[in-house]
Amino acid sequence: MAFGRSSLGSASGAGGRAMGGGGQRPLSDINVTPLVDVMLVLLVIFIITAPLMASSIKLDLPRTDAGQPSDTPRFVTLSVDAGGNVFLDEQRIAGNEELAVRLKAAAERSRDTEVQLRADHNVPYGKVVELMGIANQAGLSRIGFVTEAPSGAQPGIGQPNAEGAEVPQRAQK
Repeated sequence: MAFGRSSLGSASGAGGRAMGGGGQRPLSDINVTPLVDVMLVLLVIFIITAPLMASSIKLDLPRTDAGQPSDTPRFVTLSVDAGGNVFLDEQRIAGNEELAVRLKAAAERSRDTEVQLRADHNVPYGKVVELMGIANQAGLSRIGFVTEAPSGAQPGIGQPNAEGAEVPQRAQK
């Protein structure tokens, strides 16, 4: 007599349940390992997603055109060459009065306009401070100093980026 399990009886064919023989009981054990694996995966999924669902609050906010963010930050470039000549956005400025008028006009367009100050390293400190004062009196208090990187330095603040444009170094006043 064989010892295999079968719902029809033994493997030797010596009768089964239908024939009234001494057949063996059917396999009734359930393998719970795959069930536990699936439950653990579901538990992990719920643990991860539950905080995301709880923190989202559904609101129907009112719509308005007044709160739209500006397209790009505005700035003007104020340059001083080694001879003391002043340029505003690549245009030479004759005197401090004209500079004050043009900077006030820029401030009236946008109070968040930034002045990017580019001064030759031979320009006296007093001239740079004078230009900063004119910009501040015009209503432009955000002043950034544009510098050049020393040769062999890594790109960063105040240095050319991958596109070749300088990244201005910002100093808030």
